[in-house]
Amino acid sequence: MSKKEIEHAGECPPRLLADVRLLITQARVGVASAVTSGIAAMYWAIGRRISLEILGSRRAGYGEAIVRTLSATLTPEYGEGVSEKNLRHMIRFFEVFRDEKIVSALRRQLSWTHFKILIYIKDPLKRAFYAEMCRIENWNTRTMERKIGGMLFERTALSRKPAKLAELELRKLKEEDTLSPDLVFRDPYFLDFLGLKGAYQEKDLESAILREMEAFILELGAGFTFVARQKRMQVGPDDFYLDLLFFHRKLRRLVAIELKLEKFKPEFKGQMELYLRWLNKHERQPHEEAPIGLILCAGKSEEQVELLELDKSGIRVAEYLTELPPRAALETRLRRAIAHARERLFVGEQMENKEEK
Repeated sequence: MSKKEIEHAGECPPRLLADVRLLITQARVGVASAVTSGIAAMYWAIGRRISLEILGSRRAGYGEAIVRTLSATLTPEYGEGVSEKNLRHMIRFFEVFRDEKIVSALRRQLSWTHFKILIYIKDPLKRAFYAEMCRIENWNTRTMERKIGGMLFERTALSRKPAKLAELELRKLKEEDTLSPDLVFRDPYFLDFLGLKGAYQEKDLESAILREMEAFILELGAGFTFVARQKRMQVGPDDFYLDLLFFHRKLRRLVAIELKLEKFKPEFKGQMELYLRWLNKHERQPHEEAPIGLILCAGKSEEQVELLELDKSGIRVAEYLTELPPRAALETRLRRAIAHARERLFVGEQMENKEEK
């Protein structure tokens, strides 16, 4: 073999290299998938065993005690995977997904993190919907959280069907693994799953809720003055928009309000603090106090109201809470605003459909 032939033989053929890489990648994915599936099955079995142990005892408080004891015994041996918190997740996993066949079908595509999100959705129909959508569309956990936070289920035609009919549709979804856009995603203000005007429609719902909250706050009187909706704030090359801005005469400060259609997340606090710093620098007048912020969160299981301020003084927080609407009242009104907004948007669409006919 000549020197040139030897040098050429040392080069790896591109097709061979690509094929071997593909085989390695496929094997790794297969192993990871098998491990993930096995973990979910193991956690379900552990949850079942603990649940049966608790049910078999009539002693008050036995369940709490046995979970603590079991975790304390096993954690040194097996690590945080069997922490007290995780054991409670496992028990909940079994309680929610009693049918092992359903778990076996789902665990091929869903990780334990997926299941931990699903098991705390109280509505069985909603939970089944997200489980099937996640399985069929292969959502990662971040996508699943975004879909739940964006109220995907509530904005589908399926959510408005009688329970038995909706269950039949979900059964069909499980058996055929296909989606029917006309049936499941007919709702006009949620079409982002199909790639159709989702951002615009999302804003429709947010705007409707914000109008409700704006009216509620102004109805209170109590010193609130409307300043702006979608207040533009420029930070470097980026533009940010605050949902609602009020001025409270008695507190002598701006009140920033931001709506989130999902449960509270730590990053919301950082975003609001950015807004408050901007308002403090560019909008605050010399005679005014530092602005404060309210984050209204329409979570999947409950409504939350978070109060933030630049000055961390506890005395001032107490003062704000006596002058601002009670937190419970805000949460109740937020819940009502969401319901009214959905109803108005749905009725409006029905009327548009009639006019088109």
